[in-house]
Amino acid sequence: MRTLLLASLLILCATPHAAQAVDGRPDDAPRLSGTYGCMACHGMVRKQVGPGFAQIAARYGGDAAAPARLAAKIRGGSVGTWGRVIMPRQPKMTVAESETLARWVLAQPPQP
Repeated sequence: MRTLLLASLLILCATPHAAQAVDGRPDDAPRLSGTYGCMACHGMVRKQVGPGFAQIAARYGGDAAAPARLAAKIRGGSVGTWGRVIMPRQPKMTVAESETLARWVLAQPPQP
């Protein structure tokens, strides 16, 4: 019984969420993208309604100011950056959440 409990604890601690919760800096971007409906308009790689995350990362990859600008666009919305597509604002999203999402989007690998 003790071995089973120890094994369960080790497995739990090895999961990303458990490790992240310990250091207090969770990388919740995939969960946040679902919570705020990002995936309804964006694909991971290619355009759906809005550009794919890999396309965004490719456009802004070398721009050091991109994470802050993208986080502001996520919260405040935008139009015209990718044609006539409207990016709706996310007024309930915190600054920290938008920064987490922006860093995650910009970290996506290039399109195949």
